[in-house]
Amino acid sequence: MKVATDIGGTFTDLVYIDANGDVQVAKSHTTPPNFEHGVMDVIEKSKLEKDAINTFIHGTTVVINTLTERKGVKTGLITTKGFRDILEIARGNRPDLFNIRYKKPKPFIDRYYRVEVEERLNYKGEILSPLRIDQVREAVAFFKKEGIEAIAVSYLHSYANPVNEIETVKLIKDLWPEVYITASHEVTKEWREYERTNTAVLNAYVQPIATTYVNNLNDELDKFGGGSSQDFIMQSNGGTTTFEEAKKTPISMVESGPVAGIFGAAVIGEMIGDKNIIAFDIGGTTAKCSLIENGEVKVSTDYYIEKNNRSAGYPIKTPVVDIVEIGNGGGSIAWIDDAGSLKVGPESAGAIPGPVAYGQGGVKPTTTDANLLTGRLSANNFDYDVDLEMVRDVIRKEIGDRFGMSAEEAALGIIRIANSNMLNALKLISIRKGHNPKDFTLVAFGGGGSMHAPALAKELGINKIIIPIASPVFSAWGMLMSDIRHDYIKTYIKRLGHLDINLINQEWNTIEEEACRQFRDEGIERENITFRRFADIRYVGQEHTVKVPVPNGDWKYTTTKLIMDEFHALHEQNYTFSLDGTEAEIVSLHVTAFGLVEKPKLNRIKRDTTLKQAKIETREVYYEDPRGWLATNVYQRELLPLGEVISGPAIIEEKAAATVIYQGQSLQVDDFGNLIIESEVM
Repeated sequence: MKVATDIGGTFTDLVYIDANGDVQVAKSHTTPPNFEHGVMDVIEKSKLEKDAINTFIHGTTVVINTLTERKGVKTGLITTKGFRDILEIARGNRPDLFNIRYKKPKPFIDRYYRVEVEERLNYKGEILSPLRIDQVREAVAFFKKEGIEAIAVSYLHSYANPVNEIETVKLIKDLWPEVYITASHEVTKEWREYERTNTAVLNAYVQPIATTYVNNLNDELDKFGGGSSQDFIMQSNGGTTTFEEAKKTPISMVESGPVAGIFGAAVIGEMIGDKNIIAFDIGGTTAKCSLIENGEVKVSTDYYIEKNNRSAGYPIKTPVVDIVEIGNGGGSIAWIDDAGSLKVGPESAGAIPGPVAYGQGGVKPTTTDANLLTGRLSANNFDYDVDLEMVRDVIRKEIGDRFGMSAEEAALGIIRIANSNMLNALKLISIRKGHNPKDFTLVAFGGGGSMHAPALAKELGINKIIIPIASPVFSAWGMLMSDIRHDYIKTYIKRLGHLDINLINQEWNTIEEEACRQFRDEGIERENITFRRFADIRYVGQEHTVKVPVPNGDWKYTTTKLIMDEFHALHEQNYTFSLDGTEAEIVSLHVTAFGLVEKPKLNRIKRDTTLKQAKIETREVYYEDPRGWLATNVYQRELLPLGEVISGPAIIEEKAAATVIYQGQSLQVDDFGNLIIESEVM
């Protein structure tokens, strides 16, 4: 049996597929700061037998939480002489251009703990000045005295030749075996000194915390099942890795949980024959979305945390699924700003105390409370006894009275503001990148995805929405469909028109041999390894690149012509123009290596039920269009008959989620249990 667990801001989810291909799910409350307890709680809640688990996959928020909450360890940096201040200099790009009080983000390491040593390579990786071993010894002695727990090592041009970083790491381990060490070449082999140094620093900053967490989780699993399962952790690139590999480069788990749902959406799209997908995930704390084109989940190394229109954020130069995330979810708090405008999020009530409806001490209205008061959610489906009058009173006092409206009108206002925020996120990954949302299918999941997606699809003109099987815990479901994955990216600046085919074939082969060695250490045989190649290409004189899929195997000189044509087309798609006849150059080589693992087989469901059996009740629901209360049929998802059309308005309830269908929309259940919602053609 394959089991996957995913830790969210509010809930910890579990999905498993048994030997018969049947899917079962469970949810339990997240347990900060000891997140592993929540994992074991949801395993216990699911009543899984110890000996039944042969594969365990886990998605965690421990890395991103450690970074955003600044709860990492005291970290030091050793860098090339003259580059001590690179973390402060950063980039000159100012997101808040006209703010004369703008300040760059504060580095994660104070200047006092950033130490320079003499060593120097040129851009080719040739040694200009040898490493001063005595200065490294002095740095280690200084860090010991200051109580440093982790050290990052980042030297100039070490992406081209890591010899000095390797020697430094070996010396530190000899002098101080207990300290955690991260060398920049171990986490990224791409150029750009600031981004590479910051990535190494953040990896060192979270490594002791992540290692402790993984070890604690491993111990708990050993106690539960005797350590007989294969254990994996989800990475930000959409693949999995072993527990041991995850401890070496924990920064690769920065978006561990969310990306699994994106990958799962691609799998669903392939199952039903829709390769153009917008994946949309609404949890308790955040909403996340990503665009999948022709079945390809887009991965980028231009990832930032805490980046917004007022802050430049912090770059992380590791492969991350291209995802837009905003602070809007079921637990997002509604509030009124100084200008008197209604806002929703980014602050969340979280798991503790949670929304007012939970009755656990929450006193601020949330999106969940608004959905409850307008009839979209039923009080009968909460884990707690719900005081609906208290929810109504809080929304009226906190929001309604300020605008001279009833509690129900205020609740609808909260929902509409939350939808507006989510709509902006969906536009960022579609319209803003040159894609027409009408050409895509919206796959919505998470606890709130099915509730908000039909309204958002109407706004965007999307005609088809899929609420997949196990939608409230779909990120965990996506993990079950993932292969082991490693990305190898190397800076390799060569002009396409002057390419030495023998040399570039040698580079590709070297990278793929490295991948095979790593997979062999993880128990994956060569016949189960596949590769996908990409090249980051730009016009000569440009700054930014376009990621171009390129052929596997040995290249010929005619191959470069095909690659150039593809680059022109992708450049026009991304930037609205191409420069035919202009010389282009490769900047980086990118190999994605998959270690293929056995996937669970999904059964087509068999169901002999009727709509009458599936109907729970008729409930009054407050809608925005047409405005007012409407009598709405409510159905149980698990009892819906296959293929029968349900016209909106209607609500489909399941454990931990509800789907709201509007007038002009209809729903059917397919053979795998997915809900297919379509808008009527006018």
